[in-house]
Amino acid sequence: MRSIILCADDYGISRGVSRAIRDLLARGRINATSVMVVPAAFDSAEVEALAEIRGPNDKRPAIGLHVTLTAPFKPLTAAFPHLDEGRFCSLRDLMRRGVGRRLHIAPVAAEIAAQIEAFVKAFGRPPDFVDGHQHVQLFPQLRDAFLRTVIERAPNAWVRQCGRPAIGRPLSNRKALLLDILSVAFRRKARRYGLRFNPSFEGSYDFLPDADFSKLFPAFLRDLPDGSLVMCHPGFVDAELERLDSLTTLREREYAYLKSDQFMQSLAEQNVALA
Repeated sequence: MRSIILCADDYGISRGVSRAIRDLLARGRINATSVMVVPAAFDSAEVEALAEIRGPNDKRPAIGLHVTLTAPFKPLTAAFPHLDEGRFCSLRDLMRRGVGRRLHIAPVAAEIAAQIEAFVKAFGRPPDFVDGHQHVQLFPQLRDAFLRTVIERAPNAWVRQCGRPAIGRPLSNRKALLLDILSVAFRRKARRYGLRFNPSFEGSYDFLPDADFSKLFPAFLRDLPDGSLVMCHPGFVDAELERLDSLTTLREREYAYLKSDQFMQSLAEQNVALA
């Protein structure tokens, strides 16, 4: 029997997404969620509702911080330099600046620290793990600021690397292949800092309108070593989500699958359980 962490990203982006994630946690269909602290929909009510959630056998889910550094969100710190009309710059611009080593690291680290502090203030404890919205923790320059800040502010947290198992890794998924490559340096640096990370990762796919999560998910489970992390994005679509993110109806499809008997059958067929 292999155990995995099945983590729903983007808690706090909208009330509809947060509600769907809490429902799946309570049902025991996922066992972790990654929280965004910068959206307007992340408030004390959402914190209290999540903190009260217990899964089967009264187990507390893992709750982590989803560090957010891309548009359309705004920074918590006043001096963050990489902005576009008061908001974080786009994912593409952020990656270009990181690859070109044109990021100002001190204010980036200060923003990450502020988001960790916001999490601690909200939940009364540090996050169980720390990762990045749109995988920004893997980017050149950013990964150094990210890892240094985590070891300073949340030293007992583990961090998310996004490299897939070496065995059976399909090369046709270009997004996943890029994450594989970026994760090599991330893992090396995380070891240097003494930070724990997940042994393997799955869940990346192209968010196209015809994507079928029910067919993709069983493939994610193949060849995963024990303790691996699988990312998912369940949610209910509401006006706030539509305003902030292009990933909408696919979230409802993921939610429906994770709530279904078909999902439980997939776990059983591959001898997988939630950690």
